[in-house]
Amino acid sequence: MKLKLGIPKGSLQDATVQLFARAGFNLYVSSRSYAPGSDDPELECLLIRAQEMARYVADGVLDAGLTGQDWIAEQAVANPRRKVVPVADLVYAKQSFGKVRWVLAVPEASPAQCAKDLAGKVIATELVRVTEQYFQQRGVNVDVEFSWGATEVKPPVLADAIVEATETGSTLRANRLRIIDTVMESNTQLIVNEAALADEWKRAKIENLSLMLRAAIEAHGRVGLMLNARKDDLATILGLLPALQRPTVSPLSDDGWVAVNTIIEERTARDLIPKIKAANGQGIVEYPLNKIVL
Repeated sequence: MKLKLGIPKGSLQDATVQLFARAGFNLYVSSRSYAPGSDDPELECLLIRAQEMARYVADGVLDAGLTGQDWIAEQAVANPRRKVVPVADLVYAKQSFGKVRWVLAVPEASPAQCAKDLAGKVIATELVRVTEQYFQQRGVNVDVEFSWGATEVKPPVLADAIVEATETGSTLRANRLRIIDTVMESNTQLIVNEAALADEWKRAKIENLSLMLRAAIEAHGRVGLMLNARKDDLATILGLLPALQRPTVSPLSDDGWVAVNTIIEERTARDLIPKIKAANGQGIVEYPLNKIVL
């Protein structure tokens, strides 16, 4: 038996393949094929545009897939009866391990300060149905047009405002656009259909896959740190150490010494290690982490 899994094609593709590798699943993507290979014989992968993933999972073409909350919401507004079940929040994007914002933006010279100021205007976006719902909920009548791409270059000639996804806002600023509201936040989710959850083997496979993907994300940006310390110096050293839970302290063969093991943010290591050394820590080792299972 195999699990039919949708891998997002496009901007999330490379980040997803890298995440799977850190989770222990190697995917082999070819520019000539939409069916990536895998070193897990129980996975049957297919490259699908993130915008279409929820529909194919809901219809049972795929058992599971990875796509953003934005496209899940777009599918839910368009076809409320086609339901998918999110089983894991996987907070990563094409440029970072963070959420993406869909923002309402206008030209810097526009007098608009909020959604109501755009009544009767043209809004360009890829996220058409969610955008329509956003303005309807505020009682604002606008003309929402689908954009095939390069949305940020359309105002002010081809549209009065846009709803566009951004991680940092740099592209919007480069095109002299100003954000006036956030329509929604989105991050990648692992979604499944109810039929897959009802199958005992598929449910177990999905749960295991979810566990490993979440563990890889938890480990991102973190490192392990181990060292030896005299018992007399332990309290001082522990006071320096942040930890995911609490540092592990283990006795050594010499009764006067202990081993300390902990997890820290990688960016803090360069400042923390010299402080530990100054507090008489010995044999300090920083090592990479692939997965953290909480």
